[in-house]
Amino acid sequence: MIDARVLATFCAHGGRMAAARAAFGGGDWIDLSTGIAPWGWPVDDLPLGLDHLPEPDAITALEAAAAGAFGVTDPAGVVAVPGTDLAMRLLATMLPADRAAVLQPGYAGHRAAWPDAQPVAALPAPDADLFVLASPANPDGRVTDPVTLRALAARMTVVVDEAYADPDPGLCPQASDRLIVLRSFGKFYGLPGLRLGFVVAGPAIARRLRAMIGDWPVSGPAVAIGTLAYADADWRRAQRARIVETGGMLDTVLTAAGIAIVGTAPLFRLVACRSALFETLARHAILTRPFADRPDRLRIGLPRGSAAITRLATALEVPR
Repeated sequence: MIDARVLATFCAHGGRMAAARAAFGGGDWIDLSTGIAPWGWPVDDLPLGLDHLPEPDAITALEAAAAGAFGVTDPAGVVAVPGTDLAMRLLATMLPADRAAVLQPGYAGHRAAWPDAQPVAALPAPDADLFVLASPANPDGRVTDPVTLRALAARMTVVVDEAYADPDPGLCPQASDRLIVLRSFGKFYGLPGLRLGFVVAGPAIARRLRAMIGDWPVSGPAVAIGTLAYADADWRRAQRARIVETGGMLDTVLTAAGIAIVGTAPLFRLVACRSALFETLARHAILTRPFADRPDRLRIGLPRGSAAITRLATALEVPR
């Protein structure tokens, strides 16, 4: 039985491979803990701009390419940031709220950015002046009706984390100073280490955020890769097809093992399980995402290729 203190390490967030190897041994690990696409946009032989600071025009071009992918007509409302997790913390300093609320269950970073926010389980929000949520939600994949969110933004500031919404426009075309949308590059494009994200907002919020983060908000490699990737519509279509196909294979494996899928998003599944399943899979060098407050739930990302699917299926055959 895994020690509770060891398990707690993996409940914070996904991707802790060094801790997994220390706890369960080395080997060829499969990381299904992060909800990140296992196929990355190809970056080989690109000029990454490591020998100079990013030029203002290059950052503007990156934001314009992202705006096109998001369905936003005015790129001035799309602000490149070094990851949406940091962007949330910056927004929290810009958007003081006496009565903030956060939809739960949800991404732990929302509570970290707004630690005094009231957790709520469903809309409509209580008497709040700022409301934070993810759509699709993490970890259960819930999608909140955009009409509901636009109506909510008429009476309070709404921050919508659409980290798992790519490649769909989502709420980005309707973003404003009262309806602020966060977008993550790394999840859909499979390059989380690039630390690239975007805040889509109205002109006042966009100007204030740009002033806060300065002239070089993201790295030269992030500018170069992001600009080309967002313009690559063919790859985006192929990636979407890969995600759908692999998600279907994952569903088949989980169902065949008698595991109930209780939440679905394109890049992950939330399953109901016995608490031992996390350890069972880890003993087979497969890392998934457990939850401290719900030991009967596990989030499982998409495996890459048939070999990873087969390994997962084999591990699930072990008595749990």
